[in-house]
Amino acid sequence: MSFEYLARLDGTPAWEGVLPGRPEPFVLEAGEGEHSKLFVDTFSVLLSGDETEGQFGVFTSTCPPGDIIPTHRHDDTHETFYVLDGAIRLFLQQRDGEKVSQVLRTGDFGFVPAGIPHAYRVEEPTRLMGVCSGGFERFFQAMGTLVDDPQADTPPFVPDGPRMGAAAQRYNMEFLHGFEWPTP
Repeated sequence: MSFEYLARLDGTPAWEGVLPGRPEPFVLEAGEGEHSKLFVDTFSVLLSGDETEGQFGVFTSTCPPGDIIPTHRHDDTHETFYVLDGAIRLFLQQRDGEKVSQVLRTGDFGFVPAGIPHAYRVEEPTRLMGVCSGGFERFFQAMGTLVDDPQADTPPFVPDGPRMGAAAQRYNMEFLHGFEWPTP
């Protein structure tokens, strides 16, 4: 994975050195991690596939209420939604084709296996923790832009179509345009 567009002046990736990049014990203090802004959400990678030998990654996101995140699926990525604070509505298509949704509130957990179409909408200011198949945690960085301070009030970052397409292709993800969800 390359972060040419997020490199320092000396050419090193913007996040280099924040995480160990190999399976070594480490601790992050509150507010530390690799931070990026995607649309209005701030994502912080706390553990990447580099530290887990590709097994899993851990990230948090801080999200204001807003529109539904476009329906998509990850063909080889499992994803979790653990609501640390707030509420989201998780939309899923069951394997039998049934479309369902449920509001997840503080302390609730949702799991989306690889290949399952899904979307979500933040219902109130929310902090999420996600665990995903190793490497996918970098998707938010590939689609988003670097932010130094996850608490700072930064403007939304809306990626252009080519950037979205490149990130989706790199992470074996497909946006499912025209996918309709039942009104809750």
